[in-house]
Amino acid sequence: MTDFIRLQSILREKFQGRISNLRILRGNELHFQILHGDVLTLAQLLRADFNADLNLMVANDRRADKGVFEIHYLFANDRENWFAHATKHLSHDDPTIDSMATFYYPASRYEREIFDLFGIEAVDHPDTRPLVRHGFWPKDYFPLRKDAITPEKFEDDGNKPFEFMKIGGEGVYEIPVGPVHAGIIEPGHFRFSVVGETVIDLKIRLYFTHKGTEKLFEGRTPAEGVELAERISGDTTIGHSLAYCQAIESLAGCQIPAHAKYLRVILLEMERLYNHIADFGAICNDTGYAVAHSHCFRIREKLMRLNKKLTGNRLLRGGIVIGGVGNDLPSHLDLTAELDSILADFKEIVEISLANTMVIDRLDGTGYVSPRIAADHGALGFVARASGIDLDVRRDHPFAAYPFLKFKVASSQRGDVRARAQIRIDEVQESVNLIKQAISSLPDGNLTEPVGRLPAWEPAFGLVEGWRGAILHWVIADENGKMFRVKVKDPSFVNWPALSFAVLKNIVPDFPLCNKSFNQSYSGNDL
Repeated sequence: MTDFIRLQSILREKFQGRISNLRILRGNELHFQILHGDVLTLAQLLRADFNADLNLMVANDRRADKGVFEIHYLFANDRENWFAHATKHLSHDDPTIDSMATFYYPASRYEREIFDLFGIEAVDHPDTRPLVRHGFWPKDYFPLRKDAITPEKFEDDGNKPFEFMKIGGEGVYEIPVGPVHAGIIEPGHFRFSVVGETVIDLKIRLYFTHKGTEKLFEGRTPAEGVELAERISGDTTIGHSLAYCQAIESLAGCQIPAHAKYLRVILLEMERLYNHIADFGAICNDTGYAVAHSHCFRIREKLMRLNKKLTGNRLLRGGIVIGGVGNDLPSHLDLTAELDSILADFKEIVEISLANTMVIDRLDGTGYVSPRIAADHGALGFVARASGIDLDVRRDHPFAAYPFLKFKVASSQRGDVRARAQIRIDEVQESVNLIKQAISSLPDGNLTEPVGRLPAWEPAFGLVEGWRGAILHWVIADENGKMFRVKVKDPSFVNWPALSFAVLKNIVPDFPLCNKSFNQSYSGNDL
């Protein structure tokens, strides 16, 4: 008996009378409604007995048609590829939930985000500071409520400083960095507490690039949402658009053509390639080894030009459409030969770089993240895999053509900057191998499959292993087939906080190196 089958009987037994509308959707999703106060018990049961943890919390305003707010909890089992989706109804006049912050750290951040955007309070939450909300928002302004009215004017009187925890003691002083930085990177505020050059604490404040992305999805047709998904994080066009399209296709019950499934693999791995190669060069650059940076960006430029040949856009925009892909593989392009050349070029740079003792001295042991810290933060992608957390959606929850392709999930127990660099190196090799397999196995067929009308008020989601880690898009459509609620989770949401632990006991000049080895998205986090 699988855990998925066993879970259904245990839920009926242990939550007798407190769980309703229990049903299976799409073969591996168990959906049900749960009463107020039972979610923590459910989370404890799923973790202890079923190796399933919380992947997402979503708030939804259904006051207009149902008179309630909703909270949706999505749990995932990564070994048997199944999901448990619990929905809870909240009173419209005094919406509260019981906090799970002390049980699972990412839940604390979901709960803070939900309060800032919906005004739904998590009772007994240990951290009442805002997450998304900045000081100039009116206290009664909750922008994702359906009846929210945007204030005519936002004003910041400068008298509402954010409450950072003070670190004191003899010889301790603070170094504030940002939110405006040198160069062209996006804004984020980093506050170091140091003794001499040694970092003893780091606090990170983000959401300076909060754009109301999830609000912008509301009222769009499914097709109109693709362009918005592509722009959530500029370096993750395919990852986000694919997760969004998979959510729509899952909701509609649409099976995309086999030809498009293989092309989706090619596009997603091309995105992984240009980002990982650029990141390796940038990591070397932060050790002072600028020549590797220059050559890696030279290779990145080759890949960007290949992207344009594949989709007409250097960032691969237009590559993914609902029901399939936007372009076929150009007949005049020998992508296999191009990638073999690029891989050989990159391997030479890696060999030279890792033979440089000054580079290795800076990478080894720097920015250590233990397996416990990675697990407690729900870390994803190369950050998790470099700390011994063996997760990869391509294998654990296979999508597109990945079930038919062979690849190895790169992992390490080292947990340091060198490990995060090595994961990227190994994944470059695997990405080239996956693209070559997809090309050689590419079946004939159509590029797209028509998607029918979306069922109203039924949640669905798409899960993709982007180059930073797992990307999740959760959607609900209204009775007109338009987007009523879209929730986005970029891996940066859970990886950013772990950076605070990576820099501990390191010296201040190693922060840029630690930060670059994570290379998380401001825009993807801030939404």
